[in-house]
Amino acid sequence: MNQLIELLPARDRRRFLAICEPAELVLAEVLCTPGESTRHAYFPTEGFISLLTLTGGSPELEVGMVGCEGMLGAQMVLGVATTPLRAIVQGTGTAWRVEAGAFRKELERSAALQRVLNRYLYVLMAQLTTSAACLRFHQIGPRLARWLLMSQDRAQSDSFRVTHEFLAYMLGVRRVGITLAANALQQGGLIAYQRGDLQVLDRRGLEAAACGCYAADRKAYTDALC
Repeated sequence: MNQLIELLPARDRRRFLAICEPAELVLAEVLCTPGESTRHAYFPTEGFISLLTLTGGSPELEVGMVGCEGMLGAQMVLGVATTPLRAIVQGTGTAWRVEAGAFRKELERSAALQRVLNRYLYVLMAQLTTSAACLRFHQIGPRLARWLLMSQDRAQSDSFRVTHEFLAYMLGVRRVGITLAANALQQGGLIAYQRGDLQVLDRRGLEAAACGCYAADRKAYTDALC
């Protein structure tokens, strides 16, 4: 179940789910594009979505991630129909999907939904801010460890698929840098990686290897929603 929906009182939760439909999250599917009107809000239950930004013609860079802890389309809570980010499915799974008009009507009707999603907006702002600082100041190894932890949390599994090329794309670095960082984590017994299949072997060790941004993200969520 999506954690934001779970936070709603039973009556509000039932009413909200009544306007939702189940949707498959297909790997590499683009769910929204900058400047285009958002047609649906997504509340993942499994799988996860990358939030990407493009600046000055440079390759896209991941600045956020959405899984079962959050939602895609949060700008609609502010009454804004478009998003500055591109959203692409990074991990296959499922989600509750709700049409934009129905979502806005339910948001006006449910004070509980407004309260939960306003708090989630804070979490999302904190994640975007942390990502900006992380990209500027932290080395590839700790950033990679953070990204793997975030992905593991949202995959809800110790194993998931990812390639070095995709990691380089997400983290905005050259593939050789990802290869060296991933090899160091593997040699340290923290992960196992072969032909796109990655397994987290030592969660505690991976947390120690990650930069403090991962703990900051977790704290922001706990402070706002737990």
